[in-house]
Amino acid sequence: MTIPRRSWRGAGAFAAAAVVGLAGGVLSAGPAAAHTPTWAVTCSEVTLNLTAYSAKATNEVTVSVVGGDDLLATTQFGRDFSTKTPLQLPEHDKELTVRLVVKAGDDARYSVNDTKTAPVCEDDAPSPTPTEATPSETPSTEPPASETPEPSATPSETASEAAPAPAEPSPSAPDLAETGSSSATPVIGGAAVAVLLAGGGILWSVRKRRSAQH
Repeated sequence: MTIPRRSWRGAGAFAAAAVVGLAGGVLSAGPAAAHTPTWAVTCSEVTLNLTAYSAKATNEVTVSVVGGDDLLATTQFGRDFSTKTPLQLPEHDKELTVRLVVKAGDDARYSVNDTKTAPVCEDDAPSPTPTEATPSETPSTEPPASETPEPSATPSETASEAAPAPAEPSPSAPDLAETGSSSATPVIGGAAVAVLLAGGGILWSVRKRRSAQH
């Protein structure tokens, strides 16, 4: 059995087309697997891993906080670059935006300009401020007004009844009215004695004078 030449030619053309398509698929898949930037952001650090870049070109990478400082200043690298030590984020009490910029030296279409959000760490979150309870009423500093009693128009009967009775004389005190003695009795007695002595003296001097005359 002989195969016509046209059939051989058709089979050869089909095989050639298949080879070309397979080669084109390999070539097209090559760039897609290259230039792989991988990075992660947590509340406190940033990790970075860049692989499959062109070793023949000069590539650059920068990591920074939007509105803040650079976590990684512009650094040149070749085929690969990774952070051996995670990049530390500053302490923050609100979310931060972290930016990654990669400039591929072989083709600008492989460059990267991406951002991610760093949440607030639980330890850095501010504690709620306790609210002070305000008193419902402000205490008054003025002393309460005392009620002044109105004066009574008539004297109180109970006051007169409660007045103390006059003190009775003590039974031990001497009753001067009954004995008739007085505090002036010794003085009068002394004066009488003096009068008697004076009269006796005068009488004696008169008698002496008369006896001298006779």
